[in-house]
Amino acid sequence: MCGRFTQYRTAVEYLDALRYDKPIEGGIDPEPINRYNVAPRSRVMIFYETDTGLRMARLPWGYQPFWAVGKRPPAINARVETAATSRFFRDIWATGRTLVAADGWYEWVKDPSDPKKKQPYYIRRKDCEPLWFAALAQMDRTGTTHREGDGFVIITADSDQGMVDIHDRRPVVLEADLAREWIEPDLPLERAGEIVRLLALPVEVFEWFPVNRAVGNVRNEGRSLIEPAS
Repeated sequence: MCGRFTQYRTAVEYLDALRYDKPIEGGIDPEPINRYNVAPRSRVMIFYETDTGLRMARLPWGYQPFWAVGKRPPAINARVETAATSRFFRDIWATGRTLVAADGWYEWVKDPSDPKKKQPYYIRRKDCEPLWFAALAQMDRTGTTHREGDGFVIITADSDQGMVDIHDRRPVVLEADLAREWIEPDLPLERAGEIVRLLALPVEVFEWFPVNRAVGNVRNEGRSLIEPAS
């Protein structure tokens, strides 16, 4: 994880779930985002805080520091165990804490009788409330420019209990109060580490079920992708 997810509600619905009570900068698009098959390298709505309020931006899903360009592909995830200390991520750990609003994510499970066949599963909260993925980004925090090399990664942690059968890693999903805290510009880095290492939502909050294999094609979209497979 995490290689695909959904982001289909309106920005207003996500903000309501975040229970954010500070100023919102830059306006809010009232239309549903309607993305049921968000793939790496596409531009995705992220949320971050400045000294004057909350901003939203669309950033490419994927990041690599300038010195890694041409040496390896952009990363789409950062392991919570090493994100704060690895050379690859430590700069954006200090300056680029952001949130990715989502509704669920996909994982693929190999068919034990034929490893070439994989069954996609959709994972979401049991109460179907929006999710807040802890993320790290390189970006222009003024929201005025799109710079080459800007992008984000989703922080992941070990799975637990039954979710291990689906995948051994999962995104770090935060409850609203911790999500708001995570993006505070002056949050001490020690506290940031505590939030993502120890306080993510537990596995029992989620449910998962098989869905149509059509989600494997990034060109496919629509609500039918998250309906339980017959």
